[in-house]
Amino acid sequence: MSLGKRWAAITIFILFFVISFVYWIDNSALTGNYFFRTFVNTLSPRKSSAQVEFPFKFNCSNTNLTCPTNHPVTIEKAESSPVACPEYMRWIHEDLRPWKSAGITRDMVERGRDYATFRLVIVKGKAYVEQIRGTFQTRDIFSIWGILQLLRLYPGKVPDLELMFVCGDETVVKKRDHQGLKATSAPPVFNYCEDDETLDIVFPDWSFWGWPEVDIKPWGTTLEALKEGNKKIKWKDRKPYAFWKGNPYVSQKRVELMKCNRSNKNDWNVRLYTQDWGKESRHGFKNSKLEDQCTHRYKIYIEGKTWSVSEKYILACNSMTLLLIPQYHDFFTRSLVPMQHYWPIKITNNTCRDLKLAVELGNNHTDKAQEIGEAGSKFIQEKLKMDFVYDYMFHLLSEYSKLLKFEPTIPVGAHEVCSETMACQEGNKFWRTKNFMVESMVKSPRNTLPCTMPPPL
Repeated sequence: MSLGKRWAAITIFILFFVISFVYWIDNSALTGNYFFRTFVNTLSPRKSSAQVEFPFKFNCSNTNLTCPTNHPVTIEKAESSPVACPEYMRWIHEDLRPWKSAGITRDMVERGRDYATFRLVIVKGKAYVEQIRGTFQTRDIFSIWGILQLLRLYPGKVPDLELMFVCGDETVVKKRDHQGLKATSAPPVFNYCEDDETLDIVFPDWSFWGWPEVDIKPWGTTLEALKEGNKKIKWKDRKPYAFWKGNPYVSQKRVELMKCNRSNKNDWNVRLYTQDWGKESRHGFKNSKLEDQCTHRYKIYIEGKTWSVSEKYILACNSMTLLLIPQYHDFFTRSLVPMQHYWPIKITNNTCRDLKLAVELGNNHTDKAQEIGEAGSKFIQEKLKMDFVYDYMFHLLSEYSKLLKFEPTIPVGAHEVCSETMACQEGNKFWRTKNFMVESMVKSPRNTLPCTMPPPL
């Protein structure tokens, strides 16, 4: 065979091989050929199960939605976390102290039904919910969603448990009802806040995963937006007044605060604005973006009916927070230090005067006022990242489960919930709900264990 013919034969053979290989690849991609997948896996770096992203493929037009069965349920090689938990996690021990000695019986949990919005059961890494009563907007939906994301973040690590969760504004388990030798043991009920007179177990509120009715995005996104918003106006260039914007009609405290607004007779150095959420909704929430409200040197925090979700947004603004001393607290604010993270203001008949004096002092000592404002913002940026929010949830649920004196079981009337079914069901009702869910969804398990829990106080 001549040299030319030999090269032609070799070229034809190579071309045939390439065409056959391409066809094989294409056909394998469609049929899921095992040998092709094995070949590709040998070419790419092998990932641990803690690095693999969860599948999130669903068809919301399917009326028979079911939870997937192929999610990882354990983390094969999760390393110990070198990170210490924020100090506010010490309060987990205090919140659970009423049940520390005797434990929690099924009867105690059942008596929490009188207050609860829903019952949550976790068995073998799966979540089940029994809806007991309705609540305002989507508080229960996003609270459940947050717990589902915790299960995705730490698959196989959240122990079996059963609890009652209330999604209202008010605290429910009063200490005075559970005192004395004849008093029945208090029902353990999870809530968003508590005060010195109640035994509610504090849990992160729904807004960490989004508040679609008022277009407040999930906390991870909002925190970044606030960080960028802080850069728009330097602290000393901001308006030298105290700013507050919200719904004044949910509490008498706020109604009284509005009397401190500037008038023809007095200027108390505060600028107060009523938030009309109905109007904002009609105009696409263009004037209610939280990152656009970091424009004053001072911001006011005041409770609503009880505690308010606005506290974290206010503190994150680099403005010195004038905190009207609250009655209620959520899970993280118990580590805030007066005169370090905020300026305390007592609610008295002289509140307007005290606000005016605080602003004047701040304007006369701008370095100190700026330092307090930035310290409060730094606390929020560093100690209230979503990583720590999830770790708080993990430690609280883990410690709570240790107190149970019964084996959690799936109750009659409960249904399994997972990210896929919830996103479809709620997204079909309101598009923003689904968007916030997808935005706040945990994409893959964490390859380290939660932060190191601090000892009791």
